[in-house]
Amino acid sequence: MTLKTLNVSLIAAGVLAVGTAGAFALKPEFSNPSAAGMASVAAVTAPSAAVAPVPAQSMVPNYRAIVAQSGPAVVGVTVEGMHKVTREEMPQLPPGAENDPFFQFFRGLPGMQGRGRNQQTPSQPFKGQGSGFIVSSDGLILTNAHVVREAKEVTVKLNDRREYSAKVLGSDTTTDVAVLRIDAKNLPTVRLGDPQGLEVGDPVLAIGAPYGFEQTATSGIVSAKGRSLPGDAMVPFIQTDAAVNPGNSGGPLFDGSGAVVGINAQIYSQTGGFQGLSFAIPINVALKVKDQIVATGKASHGRLGVVIQDLNQSLAESFGLPRPDGALVSKVAPDSAAAAAGIKPGDVILEVNGQPVERSGSLSSRVGLSAPGDKVKLKVWRDKSAREIDAKLGGLPNEDTDVAANNAGEGGKLGLALRPLTKEERRANNLEQGLVVENSAGPAARAGINPGDVVLAINGKPVTSVEQVRSVIEGKPKSVALLIERDGERIFVPVNLG
Repeated sequence: MTLKTLNVSLIAAGVLAVGTAGAFALKPEFSNPSAAGMASVAAVTAPSAAVAPVPAQSMVPNYRAIVAQSGPAVVGVTVEGMHKVTREEMPQLPPGAENDPFFQFFRGLPGMQGRGRNQQTPSQPFKGQGSGFIVSSDGLILTNAHVVREAKEVTVKLNDRREYSAKVLGSDTTTDVAVLRIDAKNLPTVRLGDPQGLEVGDPVLAIGAPYGFEQTATSGIVSAKGRSLPGDAMVPFIQTDAAVNPGNSGGPLFDGSGAVVGINAQIYSQTGGFQGLSFAIPINVALKVKDQIVATGKASHGRLGVVIQDLNQSLAESFGLPRPDGALVSKVAPDSAAAAAGIKPGDVILEVNGQPVERSGSLSSRVGLSAPGDKVKLKVWRDKSAREIDAKLGGLPNEDTDVAANNAGEGGKLGLALRPLTKEERRANNLEQGLVVENSAGPAARAGINPGDVVLAINGKPVTSVEQVRSVIEGKPKSVALLIERDGERIFVPVNLG
């Protein structure tokens, strides 16, 4: 997939093989050191009773053994599909050009489509590459959601060069986690670890396919924990300095014992390549998403409904807090869980279910990784005193998107990724309900249904949710009739599922 040069750009990176480091000895500067010098050396080298023992996790790991044991469970992921070109990616026209008769004449040429109000946004074919790893011997694989975004065909290549067509069971853009399945048995798997046991300075190892170079390993240390990135505040990223580059996306991050503690997902870069800052999704976050996708085909996230910000010392003092800890509420969304619980702008949320909130990102991740309907107990600072508030979490808007429906070519499957229309889209298109086609594959694509189409009805019955479509498809009909709106026109499209 095309890498954009952003301050924080999505990665597809690999690893560089690193051998086990050996011990080294310090030589005395003089052949006959003085007694004072010897005492000085002894003072440096002798263990002190006051120094805490070094945990085993922080010791130099056997990278060779980790690669030998877990490398066979790391896979390459290649994708093909159609990319829907956004308006930002299209050539810009001079003001008023859309009303020019010459524009009307040339609008069918490449780069000129999609300019009118009812014109379709053009699409172009793409090929992309990432990494992944096997978590179940029957073919369950974890990778990044951005690796398989817009993909119609997904191929998984194993360490022994066998290749399999993969099915996308589901994809969660909120956490950037996707789950794939291949039809294979007795596969090697990685060992899963606990990222909560990581500390800054602990060694880590990444394996993936940077720039297409398969089974590449790179090492580094944990640089920071619980990082919140712009647009990804829900994920408490593990920051490392292990070299990660395009192609590594979706690959595993191992701790010093050889257990997977994260999925390599992003880098901070001003060049598009590695600059010493890479970020991994904690594996416990990914596994929660994986379990939901395997069970239901999608992942759901809790929503409190507040806009929050970090405190500084001046703000903390103005609110009567001794330290700048907590998440300051600047806005409460109407009809949200926070509004129902009585949370107000100016409140500082200090704890969630007894766990301290040191920064605003901690609140976002703890709430977002809960499920809609979960009850949380919040410790809130208001009027220079603390109080307890109970809240029942809502869900994120437009979470009904069903990327699990994108099973290209599988009999009985429609091959559509759908989501409900937003309020703005309903108003702009004068529609009461409908489902927007996010991606089209398999039977639906062969029938001529395209991304951007709006599904209004199935077999003559109006649709308002993905569940309605899924319930019809689960009946395994040989064909269905979809009422589609495109460019202001409506047409019934027969889709053969046999």
